[in-house]
Amino acid sequence: MKNITVKINGVEVSVPQGVTILEAARIAHIDIPTLCYMKDVNEIGACRMCVVEVAGAKTLVTACVYPCDRDGMEIFTNTKRVIEARKKTLQLMLSNHNCSCLSCIRSGSCELQALAQKYAINDTERYAGDKTPSKIDASAAHMTRDNSKCILCRRCVAACKEFQGIGVIGANMRGFKTNIGSAFKMGLGETSCVSCGQCVAVCPTGALEEKHFMNEVFDAINDPDKVVLVQAAPAVRAALGESFGYPIGTDVQGKLAAALRRLGFDKVFDTNFGADLTIMEESNEFIERFKRGKNLPLITSCSPGWVKYCEHYYPEMTENLSSCKSPQQMFGAIAKSYWAEKMGIDPKKIVVVSVMPCTAKKFEITRPDQAANGMPDVDMVLTTRELARMIQWAGIEFDTLPDEEFDAPLGSGTGAAVIFGATGGVMEAALRTAVEKITGETAPNVDFKDVRGVEGIKEATYKIGPSEVKVAVASGLANARVLLDRVKSGEADYQFIEIMGCPGGCVNGGGQPQVPYSVRNFVDIRAERAKVLYELDANNPLRKSHENPDILELYANYLGEPGSERAHHLLHTTYIKRKVNEIG
Repeated sequence: MKNITVKINGVEVSVPQGVTILEAARIAHIDIPTLCYMKDVNEIGACRMCVVEVAGAKTLVTACVYPCDRDGMEIFTNTKRVIEARKKTLQLMLSNHNCSCLSCIRSGSCELQALAQKYAINDTERYAGDKTPSKIDASAAHMTRDNSKCILCRRCVAACKEFQGIGVIGANMRGFKTNIGSAFKMGLGETSCVSCGQCVAVCPTGALEEKHFMNEVFDAINDPDKVVLVQAAPAVRAALGESFGYPIGTDVQGKLAAALRRLGFDKVFDTNFGADLTIMEESNEFIERFKRGKNLPLITSCSPGWVKYCEHYYPEMTENLSSCKSPQQMFGAIAKSYWAEKMGIDPKKIVVVSVMPCTAKKFEITRPDQAANGMPDVDMVLTTRELARMIQWAGIEFDTLPDEEFDAPLGSGTGAAVIFGATGGVMEAALRTAVEKITGETAPNVDFKDVRGVEGIKEATYKIGPSEVKVAVASGLANARVLLDRVKSGEADYQFIEIMGCPGGCVNGGGQPQVPYSVRNFVDIRAERAKVLYELDANNPLRKSHENPDILELYANYLGEPGSERAHHLLHTTYIKRKVNEIG
């Protein structure tokens, strides 16, 4: 593609021919505001915030879709006409917006609020009239929708359709009555939504938010009759810092442990312990299936959004799902059995709280067969965002905290465990253990770099002993669909598949800190956060799950061998063959 020269606000800049004005302005270090634009996903020019003047054009044009197609093109991004148009657009949006900003969960991180402040919009009643009423859809297990705060940007619609290939939400009605929701006035919980929360992650306002456990967690902490344990997932430490002003891709593992302790949890543990335990069980399961050649490919089961997607859209392939519970659930089952016995605590007094990057984890704790001891394995799930709010509520100065360690023994984890948070991480961790179990030899190299990276689908073939193992990794459910269709048609023949519900894996989960699309469009936050996990892995002296001494002690003194009867009772689960649009 050849370059052309265009003028932006009187300054010449060389840009590839055909790029949009928005992209050209970025090259020229000029910010053009947007509210609906998602690069390569939602390029619809709907919000009208990105309007600019082009010499020779009779009307203002939308920068996100208008191409730079000729030499000498003159573009103006900050004329009086442009600024007044953007202000009027904001005033019109606010005229139909529930402006309860002081009590809104997104206050301070709302993209609409930020633009209203930037353009000094202090008259929200300029175009006063009827407003969309506040009618809450709370039918889903993980989130709520309040269309009185919706600006019809359609980002959520694009995320559901393009990222996940599901499309259970869209624009309904016409004109002033236009609203975003599910077909036939169904609540989201009545659809085949998989609770991934990608719609929440991309929403620019407070129209979508996760269901909260913050008050319930504080109540449990303050109950003298409860022993409240907390576990934190690998991806949380790679993103939590963003809520406190740290750059994207900052490791705050030590401060995470310190903050949880100061919130008052009785024990501060690490989901990495559950991840190592998952690998012990899953690698054993893979080896057994591989030797028998039955129910292959084995497909990972750590991502509850993916599991529910499989149950709805590929029910015939639930036989291929690993029967292993997720690390979150394995941790809870062990905390309320092994740890409770070891500490002499009645498991009924134990409350297990998880801090997760994932809204689907809120759904997962409601699933059947996730209560190994006659009580829920995990009682409450906080997203990374919820934890940040709790830290702020408690007045904890996060950036001044010392780095602290997680508590033993359920706070230990290997490098293999921490990379669970990145797409390809579960596969790599499983291979590190499976290779050594199959060959009986120490692997000279534990880095399986072919399955790393943020690409939607990755494939590799590895020679393990006398055999070849073909593996595949997919993240984002639209990519999962492509991969599974290849398997069903016989086009692809894999023995082991990892699927993560969210594009890029848990680092980009629906419960992570929201990043405005003025940043997301130009920074790959998935890759930046994943770097944190791979650095933690590389610096960990133990990089294989079967080397974790606390895991080995658990098996030696309680579980027996991987796949034992007790291990199956505590650590494995079953699945449901659902129909599309079946409730639950």
